[in-house]
Amino acid sequence: MQNNLMKEAERILERFETPESVVSREIKCGAVRGALIVHPDLSEGETVRAVMFALERDGSRSLKTLEELERYALFECETSISENIDECIENLLSGDVLLCVEGDERYLVVNARSYTTRSIMEPPTETVMRGPREGFIEDLKTNLSLLERRLKSPDFAVVKTTVGRRTKTGVAICYIASVAEPSVVKKIKKRIEKIDVDGIVDSHYLVPYLEENPLSLFSQVGLSEKPDVVAAKLLEGRVALIVDGSPIVVTVPFLMIEDFQAGEDYYQRSTFATFVRLLRYLGLMLAALLPALYVALQNFHYTLIPVRFMITLMAAVKGLPLSPLAETLFVLLLFEIIREASVRMPRAVGMAMSIVGALVLGETAVNAGLISSPAVMVTALSSIALFTVPNLIGTTSVLRILYTVAGGLCGLFGLILSVLFTLHYVCSMNAYDTPYLAPFAPLVYSDFKDAIERAPLQSFKKRPKSLPNINPTRMG
Repeated sequence: MQNNLMKEAERILERFETPESVVSREIKCGAVRGALIVHPDLSEGETVRAVMFALERDGSRSLKTLEELERYALFECETSISENIDECIENLLSGDVLLCVEGDERYLVVNARSYTTRSIMEPPTETVMRGPREGFIEDLKTNLSLLERRLKSPDFAVVKTTVGRRTKTGVAICYIASVAEPSVVKKIKKRIEKIDVDGIVDSHYLVPYLEENPLSLFSQVGLSEKPDVVAAKLLEGRVALIVDGSPIVVTVPFLMIEDFQAGEDYYQRSTFATFVRLLRYLGLMLAALLPALYVALQNFHYTLIPVRFMITLMAAVKGLPLSPLAETLFVLLLFEIIREASVRMPRAVGMAMSIVGALVLGETAVNAGLISSPAVMVTALSSIALFTVPNLIGTTSVLRILYTVAGGLCGLFGLILSVLFTLHYVCSMNAYDTPYLAPFAPLVYSDFKDAIERAPLQSFKKRPKSLPNINPTRMG
C-alpha cells in the first residue's frame, strides 16, 4: 500500500490476510481527499466506473464532507454511511465499494454488488406438467423478487439478517404480517439470532436449528424450490426462510401431509388430483410395509398365503441358502446401493447403471440360487413405490428395513407393534404449536378437504385450522 493513502483506508486493508486482493485508489473530489476501496472479484465493474466518473465529474465543486459526496456526487447510486468497521468490511466482501475521506472515521458504502448466477429455470426436484416453471436460484435478491412479484401486498414482510461468523450469509425471513401468528414469527427470529457457527453455506444448515427434534427420522420443516409453492404456504400463515447461495427455501411450521401435496395438484381437476394423492398414500404403504409383510407371511403365517401362490413361492425358494429375512434384507440393501450409486454417478452413466445394474445383478443372483424371484419382485415394487412421495424417500427407506427386521423376527405381531409405535411417535410431534400429524391427529375435519382429497378450490374459504394464524378467512 502506498504511503500517501490515509489511515482510514489502512484500517480496512490491515484486517485482510492478503490485502493485495483488495484494490485501493486515492481520489480527490473538490476539497475532499480520500480513498476508494473495492474488491474487484465481487464488485460490478460498470458501477465502479460510474462511481469514479461521478467523482471526477464533480471534482470542480467545493465538496468537503461524506454527506456532500453522497448527496451531490453520488446521488444516482444506492449509498449509506457507516462508522462500524466490521460492518464495512462485511459490505466490502459482499461487493460494495467503500469511500473514505481524510480526517473522517466514517465510510460511505456504495452498492456495487455483482454475482454470476444461473438463469431462472424449472427446478429438477419439482418438475410439473402444468403450472409455473420458475424455480429459485442461488441469489437472494432474485429469489425475493420472485416472491414479491406474486405477493403484491404491503403486509408481505421481509426481515433480513446475516448468519455465520465467517461467511456472513444473508438470510431473509419472509411472512405475511396480517396472516402469520406473531408468536411463531418471534420464535423463529430468536432461533436464527441464537445461531453461533462459523458458516452457513446452504439453507439445510438452518434446519437443525429450526426443528424441535433434530435427531428425528421425520423432517419437521418444509423445503421447496418453487416460488408458487412457497407463496401458497405463506398465504396459509407459514414463515419462509431464504438463504443467500441456496435455491432451497425453508418453510415452517410443517405438517406431514405437505409431503403428499404437490404444486401440480392445484393446477388440475380436483377429481384427478384426489386420485393421484390416494396413489401417493398407497405408494407409501407399499414402500414401507410390503417387504416386511412378505417376510412375516413366509416365516410365521404361511397359512394366510393363497394355495396357488404358495406353490409358486415354495418352488422359487427351494434350495436357497438364505432365510427369508436375510434374503429380503440382502435384496433391499442391493437396491439401496444401486440407487445411491446411480445418483452419485454422472447423469449419462447413472441411468444406465441403475437399469443395467438392477437387471444384471438381479437376474444373475436368481440364476445362481442366492435369492428368489419373488423377493426381487417384492423389493422392486417397494422401491418403485418409494418415488411416489419423493420427500419421504430417506425416511421410508429406513423404516422399511426396520419393519422388515420386526416382521422377520416377530411376524405380523412385531410388524403391527412397529407401525403402532411409529404412529404414536408422529402423533406426539409438535412444533410451533402445530401438531405434526394434523388434521388426522388431532382430528380437524375442516382441513380434510386438502388432506386425503383435494377439494375444489372454491371450497377453500378458510385457512387451515391445523396451522396457527391470525386471519382465518381466505375467501369471501
